[in-house]
Amino acid sequence: MSFIPKVLIIAGSDSGGGAGIQADIKTTSFFKGYAMTVVTAITAQNTIGVQSIYPLPKQIVIDQINSINNDLTPDVIKIGMLADEEIIEYISMNISNYKIILDPVMVATSGDVLVSDEVITSIKNNLISKSFLITPNIHEAEILSEKKINNLEDQIEAGKKLLKLGCKNVLVKGGHGNSDNISDVLITSNGDEHIFESKKINSTNTHGTGCSLASAIATNIGLGINLKDSIKISIEYVQNGIKKAPNFGSGNGPIRHF
Repeated sequence: MSFIPKVLIIAGSDSGGGAGIQADIKTTSFFKGYAMTVVTAITAQNTIGVQSIYPLPKQIVIDQINSINNDLTPDVIKIGMLADEEIIEYISMNISNYKIILDPVMVATSGDVLVSDEVITSIKNNLISKSFLITPNIHEAEILSEKKINNLEDQIEAGKKLLKLGCKNVLVKGGHGNSDNISDVLITSNGDEHIFESKKINSTNTHGTGCSLASAIATNIGLGINLKDSIKISIEYVQNGIKKAPNFGSGNGPIRHF
């Protein structure tokens, strides 16, 4: 039997199924990974927006983490939405020995802000330095780097600032920019810079693209594929998912995962 990477996903639940832990499981399954989950929050949302967010009690999240750690050793961890500073600190102290792909979810595709300033500070102080790769979009990179991003040069500089927070690699995604071309910028701790270029697809079916991209990268890394190739494969997967999206809902619809 071929190797099946065990991917631990720590993220919020999206009732609409397009983003969050639902998108993570679909993506991991597509790439033949085995998805394990720790649900951090339950959201009521659809393609129109986020109606409500209910962070789960700290102990429930901790119990889920401990259940995985005590029996199923992850090959890689993908972290998405985190809504509590104490949970962030616990994660930082208890699973930092694994390869972590951190998607610092802060703003939904609809524009809804999902986390508090205190959570953002805790992510910066406790989690980024433990991460193998962080995958902020332009808006998230601006928040974390405290730098306005207007062009590709700004994107690169923001990535370098984020690298100084201690992570090994940064992928600043350009999909939220205004250009017809998307530039996703990888900055590595070795000083390498690599730009992944793709054409922006004129579509509203982009809900969950960030979650899906990070989970695709995590699963491919779990399969033993190198970072650059994992990112390239994952970008192509998300692009294809947008092109073949099922046009569900009346707002920002989901991509096609299978």
